Amino acid sequence: MLLRPIDAIFVHPKQRVYVVYYRGELWQLPRMKIDDRSWQNKRLYTDDSSGLYLSIHQAISDPILSQKLRTLNLPVAVHGSTLPRFEAWWETHGFKWLKDKLMKGQSPLAAHQASVKAIDSQPISSSNASPAEIGESNHTGHNSGNQGDVPAIKKDVFAEMLAELTDEVLHQPL
Repeated sequence: MLLRPIDAIFVHPKQRVYVVYYRGELWQLPRMKIDDRSWQNKRLYTDDSSGLYLSIHQAISDPILSQKLRTLNLPVAVHGSTLPRFEAWWETHGFKWLKDKLMKGQSPLAAHQASVKAIDSQPISSSNASPAEIGESNHTGHNSGNQGDVPAIKKDVFAEMLAELTDEVLHQPL
């Protein structure tokens, strides 16, 4: 059975770089920052992959990059795994783990988890919202003076990502 390719963030502690496992290929970021600018300047990782370890932080705070890289909130048991060990876990248990999360109604997306935590810990006023976000919230029927407008929009983006992932996993032809 074909499995959905996974996006995951690895760290090379000696070289002090992030390496992103993106759809089965390794891409090195130019600096120790995970954002869209770094992603645009990525290069194919050609060094020895045995020194790569799965990062404990899979959430991407950059909203643009988090839509491109769908990293998952992976189980603590695989954090710090080497690349070969992680690939073996994903091949053996990944689909079942992902399907179980989705069947329970839980979001496996790391970006979704990070956005929910950020929204819970930091209320965002609509004065910080861009005109496009305010216009979009007015279009959806929310009042622009309401403090919940911006977080609701962010939740919708991740809800769409989750719906696509759910559809892809649960309706995959066998």
